[in-house]
Amino acid sequence: MAAPQARWSALLEMLTRDGRIEVEAAAEELRVSAATIRRDLDELARQQMVTRTHGGATLNAIAYDLPLRYKAARNAPEKERIAHAAAGLVKAGAVVGLNGGTTTTEVARALATRADLSSGGAETAVTVVTNALNIANELVVRRHVKLVVTGGVARPASYELIGPLATELLAEIALDQVFIGVDAIDVAHGATAHHEGEASINRALARRAQQVVAVADSSKLDRRAFARICPVEDIDVLVTDKAASDELTDSFTAAGVEVIRA
Repeated sequence: MAAPQARWSALLEMLTRDGRIEVEAAAEELRVSAATIRRDLDELARQQMVTRTHGGATLNAIAYDLPLRYKAARNAPEKERIAHAAAGLVKAGAVVGLNGGTTTTEVARALATRADLSSGGAETAVTVVTNALNIANELVVRRHVKLVVTGGVARPASYELIGPLATELLAEIALDQVFIGVDAIDVAHGATAHHEGEASINRALARRAQQVVAVADSSKLDRRAFARICPVEDIDVLVTDKAASDELTDSFTAAGVEVIRA
């Protein structure tokens, strides 16, 4: 694991899992030297991502607020498969909503590179409405995508625009589909997010769509987070990965949600 960013993502994943980390144990797990781990932890501390301790580090209390670039490596192959399956649900000419997050970012990429949508040249093949600055940055150069970006206040942790300026625009438009990335989802509490501001704009997106598609890898199933986006009754489709067991998915199917395993 030579690339520094890959090591940083792995270290943050370990810290999220265990709450603290020891240099020697991390060096053994990542198969690098203890000196390399010390330098990595010093850099993460400089970025205020971790707190250095004697012989290791602890994760800051706002673990869920890790910037998006550090979350991107988690379950990456599963997210790519989920994204391609989700993007395949979109018909030419559709108006699609996307919230922020690593999985929805992959959906945006899969949608933008679909051969049947991008072969028409400069003509609009799909309209995307998003509150995610990173998604907007990637799609703005796609001539076949009509891009609509909400207003709002930017959150550095997720690159999402939130607040009244974001939700006001959504009251004026209609979406054919919305793809909602979540922090957690279960049948009892529905789709949830760690941050209430993100949950609010995501809920507004869901309310404007004819079809609500939740995209979530199996690690997020049967879990709940602080703020509800929408109840399970409002979710039409759940796209997850093949690691999701029947026990995890059967409850969603029983609740009337179509489950797609990618």
